[in-house]
Amino acid sequence: MTIVDYIIIAIYFALTFMTGLWFSRTAGKSMDDFFLSGRNLSWWLSGISMVATTFAADTPLAVTGIVAAGGIAGNWFWWSYACSGILTVFIFSRLWRKLGVTTDAEFTEVRYEGTPAIFLRIFRAFYFAIPINTIIMGWVGLGMSKVIHVAFGWPKTETFLVLYVFTGFYVILSGLWGVILTDFFQFFIAMTGSFFLAWFAVEKFGSLAALKAAYLQVRPESSLSINPFSFQIAGLTAGTWLFVQWWSSWFAGAEPGGGGYIAQRIFSTRDENEAVKASLLFNVLHYVARPWPWIIVAIASLALYPDLADPELGYPKLMVELLPAGFLGLLIVSFMAAYMSTLSTHLNWGASYLVNDVYKRFLRPGASDREYIIASRLAIALLLVITYIISSQMESIKGAWELLISIGSGTGLVYMMRWFWKRINPWSEISAMSSAFAVSIFLKIYGVHDISLLVLINTSVTTLVWTSVTLFTNPVSDPLWIRFRRRAGLENSRKNWIMLKMGILGVISSLAGIFTMLTGFNDLFFYSTGTAVFKLTIGTILIIIAAKITDLTQIKIGRIEGD
Repeated sequence: MTIVDYIIIAIYFALTFMTGLWFSRTAGKSMDDFFLSGRNLSWWLSGISMVATTFAADTPLAVTGIVAAGGIAGNWFWWSYACSGILTVFIFSRLWRKLGVTTDAEFTEVRYEGTPAIFLRIFRAFYFAIPINTIIMGWVGLGMSKVIHVAFGWPKTETFLVLYVFTGFYVILSGLWGVILTDFFQFFIAMTGSFFLAWFAVEKFGSLAALKAAYLQVRPESSLSINPFSFQIAGLTAGTWLFVQWWSSWFAGAEPGGGGYIAQRIFSTRDENEAVKASLLFNVLHYVARPWPWIIVAIASLALYPDLADPELGYPKLMVELLPAGFLGLLIVSFMAAYMSTLSTHLNWGASYLVNDVYKRFLRPGASDREYIIASRLAIALLLVITYIISSQMESIKGAWELLISIGSGTGLVYMMRWFWKRINPWSEISAMSSAFAVSIFLKIYGVHDISLLVLINTSVTTLVWTSVTLFTNPVSDPLWIRFRRRAGLENSRKNWIMLKMGILGVISSLAGIFTMLTGFNDLFFYSTGTAVFKLTIGTILIIIAAKITDLTQIKIGRIEGD
């Protein structure tokens, strides 16, 4: 680190601090402003904010660990979630935006009724705000602490303290307005840093071909393949990723049926069409454009440091060893940006549950907006304290990812079906969440640690539990079901048919485009350039077609609503 690097880092912190101050007055006007940016976001700003949130300091390190364990194809562990993400784009994003709620927990009292619905709303609010949310923020902090430790030598606990205090300060001030704006710039800063490191990693070997040759001296060639059924990965594991995990397991940023902070960004858009475009942009950037600089660096770190006890540390080691003055500061800033964009979203999102679904709904209904904003800022401070405690106990980022997937296994189907199957009631969701958590802990205690086996067993047991509970309990009343369908925009059968038909076309086109482009980039970097150009061209055309389908769907829906 040189004086130039420190100046770059100082400038970044100063600009972020000023952003928090600038938006403090706007964020303090109302809860809609603090948690949803006044429901006035454009699709491109909302979409980039989504992808910035899913790009955290832990992500490149976790991808390095994944490549070390299972080769490039190991990334199907999270690439498979593109299937649920695209279903959200074309099926669920319109429904969420039409509903007009503040959180996905609030959905429960729109969809269900009575005391069980109230209990479910409180349960979901606390469950996602505290244990789930703080686990996510904990592993994000762990990733950033590894980078800081390698670059500066700081111990983990002191790193957490500094980063949490600074990030919490500007989130408490600015609300979602500040989060969204800083997300926009932080995403491009973070991607720039990733591309620079990938460039210098390749330059270290002289060319991509030389990098590949060095890598193949320590790893088998099959580990460069994107094929999930390659020799690197067991068939059961690949089959679980591709055919079970994406629809059965809740995972932050890829919730089956939408939800979480993705739903929050959807609520924040101007209308349903903007919501669809935002979530489509997010999925394309998230799965296609973003991972390849990380993968190239992962390959380089494994070639240079084949015997690292913690392969995740290979990424920051390359930063420190390869980057010249100025570039190291830029990459540290890019990690700061990635980290802070994620942490800021999770703090704001977690606080929205505690305030909107507990404090406002049950403790202080009818209070002033000023009181709710104060409560929101105190909730953020509380989440920071809990996160500090949890993150201090974490050691592995990939392990934390797997923990979250295992305790959410089996819940995904109920989150999708609740929109369309009247019989689903609060007990369906309560039993699914409780069973998934209990079975996951039971299996862990009794020595089942393979994530694929965990997902398969937990999904089977939990699905059996919640479907049985659903069939042996009463559905919601007819008047409530009719009101819910009207509020979600599902009351018109002609409109539903158009949404379903066009949605299926959009899902097929966009998934084909995303997976074709993934294989195209794999060919570009490690195999045939000619094949890569063909695949990338076809993939781009398919994505453009999917985008056009969203516009055509809106036109057809507009005609029906105008009749």
